[in-house]
Amino acid sequence: MLVRTPDAFLAAWQRLPEAPWGAPTPRAVMLMAPEGLTTAAATAADNRYMATGDQISADLSHRQHRQLARLLAGQDGPDEPADVPRRSLPVWTFPGDPETPDATFLNNAFATVPGRLILGAMRYPQRQRETARADIRAFFAEVLGYDIVELQGDGVIAELTGSLVIDRRRGVGLCGLGERCNMAGAQAMHEALGLRLTYAFDLAEGEYHTNVVMSVLAGRTLVLCREGLADPVAAQALVDAWQGHCVELDAAEKNAFAGNCIVVRESELLMSQSGVDSLRPATRQALAAQGWQLRPVPLSQIELAGGSLRCCVGEVF
Repeated sequence: MLVRTPDAFLAAWQRLPEAPWGAPTPRAVMLMAPEGLTTAAATAADNRYMATGDQISADLSHRQHRQLARLLAGQDGPDEPADVPRRSLPVWTFPGDPETPDATFLNNAFATVPGRLILGAMRYPQRQRETARADIRAFFAEVLGYDIVELQGDGVIAELTGSLVIDRRRGVGLCGLGERCNMAGAQAMHEALGLRLTYAFDLAEGEYHTNVVMSVLAGRTLVLCREGLADPVAAQALVDAWQGHCVELDAAEKNAFAGNCIVVRESELLMSQSGVDSLRPATRQALAAQGWQLRPVPLSQIELAGGSLRCCVGEVF
């Protein structure tokens, strides 16, 4: 069911089955090396988070990206205690292409459910070339044995888990409509992913992706900045649905990418260093009260290009 109003969403939420829809965290992740990352990409037109005019250090962006891969895999970073137990996770890093610099943010172009790879319908022609990558298609089809589903149709714009934040435990999609996703795209993603429920709402003016303003952490916690939604009533419906398991961000925290966080292991919350540094004491306490251990990841160079940690991670289910 795809719904558009807060009342319809809350009514459908109450009728969701108790049985889990899927695993709350991925069995592997994929990354794309930040080749040619720039603040002058065509996507700057609707991405106010991009630091236009700034220069990105290629060397530092690659080093930060490799550290992200290590932390996702469960390996200790250079300043991490060696006795922290973490479940290891396969991480596949595909080579980047300077002709498609925004491909570093590959969660917009690729998404999975068990046995199926979905290819997004990207707004910009520059990004539409990303989903044509033969190596990624071959990896999923020939190595993993996944079916490949391309989102197509007249007027369909759907930038996957950039525009659609998914509660994988419940099978619920939270879809922000705007320049990077329209209603046709919301419907196409709902069907391709086989979700139980999708709630489509308008993003606030100036917001380009839903995963910058909210995240669902392993089906347990909703992280949300109310200002990221156009309708306060729509935002309140999300808070009501999570019933005490919603951690709210203010605009400054959201602008520092605190909402662009991800969980790949129980109790461990990965967030960029800038996001962690922005957190108010009350936000830190709220996350800790819900059982989350923060693990900061330095991503200063990648964030200059207008995305952050969650944008870089393609989850494989």
